[in-house]
Amino acid sequence: MKKKLRKITRALPLMLAAAGVLACFGAAFSLPASAETASPVPVGIPLPLSGDLRSFGIMMKNSFELAAEQINRDGGIHGRPLTLVYADDKGERKAAEQAVAELTAAGAVMLVGGYASDPTYRMAKKADDRDLPFLICTASADKITQVGLKNVYRLNPPISEYTGGLEDFFLKDLKPRSMAIVYEDSMFGTNAATSMMGFCRENAVEIRTLIGYPREKARPAYMRPLLAPLTADPPDVVYMVSYLEDALVLVKEMQKLKIPSVLCGGAGGFTQPAFLASAGAAADGMITAALWSRCSGYPGTEAYYRQYLSRYGSEPDYHGVEAYSALLVAADALKRAESFSSRSIRKALDATYRMTPFGPVKFYTYENFERQNTVRTIVLQVAGGGFRCIWPPDLAEAAFVHPGR
Repeated sequence: MKKKLRKITRALPLMLAAAGVLACFGAAFSLPASAETASPVPVGIPLPLSGDLRSFGIMMKNSFELAAEQINRDGGIHGRPLTLVYADDKGERKAAEQAVAELTAAGAVMLVGGYASDPTYRMAKKADDRDLPFLICTASADKITQVGLKNVYRLNPPISEYTGGLEDFFLKDLKPRSMAIVYEDSMFGTNAATSMMGFCRENAVEIRTLIGYPREKARPAYMRPLLAPLTADPPDVVYMVSYLEDALVLVKEMQKLKIPSVLCGGAGGFTQPAFLASAGAAADGMITAALWSRCSGYPGTEAYYRQYLSRYGSEPDYHGVEAYSALLVAADALKRAESFSSRSIRKALDATYRMTPFGPVKFYTYENFERQNTVRTIVLQVAGGGFRCIWPPDLAEAAFVHPGR
C-alpha cells in the first residue's frame, strides 16, 4: 500500500556571500539597511532555460521573479535585496554540473530550483560536495532525497507520491481492471512507472503492457509502432509519464490509432497550458495527476495565479507555484538563520514550518527519505479546452466524465 505521510512545516535559511557583507552577521541582522544601498543576497537558480525543457524552465523563472519582487517589497533579507543568479542546466547532465560551478563562482549562498531529475541529481551531489544548501522545488525522482546528501532539501513530494490522489480516484471512482504503462526511460519516468506497477499489483489491476522509450526518440514515426498493439486489446487506462514534447506525441498518436482507453498522465508535461494548446481535441477527456491547481485553496493561491496571468498572459501550473513557494521559504529561512554558514542554513531549513501557495512546507525524515516535504495530490480532467479538478471530492469542481460514454 502507499505510504501514509505526516505533514508539518517550518522555514528555510540561505547563506549570504557578496561584496561588502558585514564581517559580523549578527550586526548585519540587527542593523538593517535600505534595499537601495545594502549588499544583495545572491541565490543561485539552476533551470533548463534552453533545450526541449525550456517551457518548464521559463514558467519557473517567471515565478521566481514574482516571488523575489514580493520578498524585496517586504524588505528583502533584513534590508538587503534578494538577487537571483541564473544558470542554464539545459536539462542535461553535463550542463547541470557546470551550472553548479557557475553559481558557486557567482557567490550564490544557496541554490533553489532544479527541474528534470537526472540533471538535478547531478547538481545535488555537486552542491553537497561544495557544502552548499540546495532547495529542490520540482525534480521528483525518489533517489534524490534517499542518498544522504545533507545539504539537499526538497519542497515537492517524490515521484512515488505524485499519484496518491490518482490512485485514490482509481480505487473509489474509475475502478480500472487493466492498464498499459507508457514512460520515458529517464529517472523520472522509470520511478513513476515502477510506482504505478506496484499499485496495479497490490490492487489486482492487470498490466497489459509496459512501453518504455528514450525521450530523444519520441517522434511519431518511432512511437506509432510501439503504441499500435494497444488497438488489439485496449486496456481500461493508458498511464503515461512524459515531459511536454513526448506527451503531445503520445496523445496525438493514440487519437490517430483510435485507442478507446482512458488516457491518464502522470503529471509532468500533461499539466501545462502549452500541452492543452498544442494537443487540442486529442486531449479531450484525458485525466492527469497534479500537485496543485487553483482549486487547491491554499493561502495565496489565487493571488499568485492572478499575478502570473496578468504579468505573463498565460496560466501557471504546479511547476510555477513550486518555484514561487520555494523562494518564499528560502527567504524566510534566511531571515531566521543565526549566521549564513551552511550549518546555520541547514539548521534553519530543518526548523521550517510554513504555509505557502503550494501548501504546507516541512522537511522531515520518513521511511527512506530525508529532508523531504510532501503535499496532497489531485486529479484534473481536460474539458472544454481547460483543466478542471475532479478529485479529491472536497476540492472537485466537477465530476469525472468518462470520455468513451
